[in-house]
Amino acid sequence: MNNNEEAEMGHAHSDKLRRPVGDIVQPATRQFVEPNDKQSTCTIKLAASPPGDAVRPSSCPGIYCGRHYLADGNWSDCGACPRGYRTNSYSICVKCEDSPEFYDWLYLGFMVLLALVLHWFCIDTAALRRSFCKEVFALHLSALVETTMAAVLTLLMSEPWGKLEVRSCRTQKLSDWYTLLHNPNPDYADTLHCTQEAVYPLYTMVFIFYALSIVLMLIIRPWLAGHFLPVYGKMSIYAALYFFPTLALIQAVLGGLIYYSFPYMSMKSLVISTLTDVRNMVILIGHWLLHAYGIIALTQLREPALHAALIALIPLPAAFYVLTARFTDPNKVHTD
Repeated sequence: MNNNEEAEMGHAHSDKLRRPVGDIVQPATRQFVEPNDKQSTCTIKLAASPPGDAVRPSSCPGIYCGRHYLADGNWSDCGACPRGYRTNSYSICVKCEDSPEFYDWLYLGFMVLLALVLHWFCIDTAALRRSFCKEVFALHLSALVETTMAAVLTLLMSEPWGKLEVRSCRTQKLSDWYTLLHNPNPDYADTLHCTQEAVYPLYTMVFIFYALSIVLMLIIRPWLAGHFLPVYGKMSIYAALYFFPTLALIQAVLGGLIYYSFPYMSMKSLVISTLTDVRNMVILIGHWLLHAYGIIALTQLREPALHAALIALIPLPAAFYVLTARFTDPNKVHTD
């Protein structure tokens, strides 16, 4: 190799050293040049990461405190996640994208049935009639329509808006219902308030349903009550104005406990006096439906054949009562 060739190689080497860095590494891409005669370029796209000082922020104290992205691209301080978000294992607030499980739908259905049964109970009690007449039936039907409309409107008002769907956060444990009790106290100084709806939207949906039920009842029921039961019909409205705030208070304090125990509460005993009275027949069918709902809530129909057979056995307690009631009539018990 002569001196001229060595000089040319030296100039080429110096040109490569003087090449601008931007020619090799571009923003969001990296180019790798293979050392052969025919240059081939391999470009790898870097994963998009949120702007800020760090890709993963430091963890927050407590199990419900988290950080979210700010408009300037940095992380927020530790605190409560916005509504519709909850923290992950890295203390980052992530959007809830889950759909309610079958058990969650059963819970929401139970809360609707609870309000409907209380409506019917108050109507039946206020009517002061042993027979099931058309006037009482009209108010029962009104309560059914009001409750159904309130439930549908509640679904339409939940995310995604205007659809009969619900976007939710998955319930993981009982403490998810009581985040107020889990605000951390770092260094035993100031309390870090991270109260949020970790079970979004199962907690607030019930309150929305109660509010809509009251509004619809005040719109529909007074006219029907004044037309069919002018004297006693309005008493069912007053009763509902009392039990709805009570239900809201129970939901606020015991919502999580109800969520985990409602399958056992909805299995009510079948107490029947006779099958010839239309009123008692309606009550009996209502109890059967509640009993069936309780079985479905407990089993979630994981074994359809077996659990369908259990549902088919629901009328047996009523049949047993009818067949044995004459042996337990107090009027036929003789004492010495």
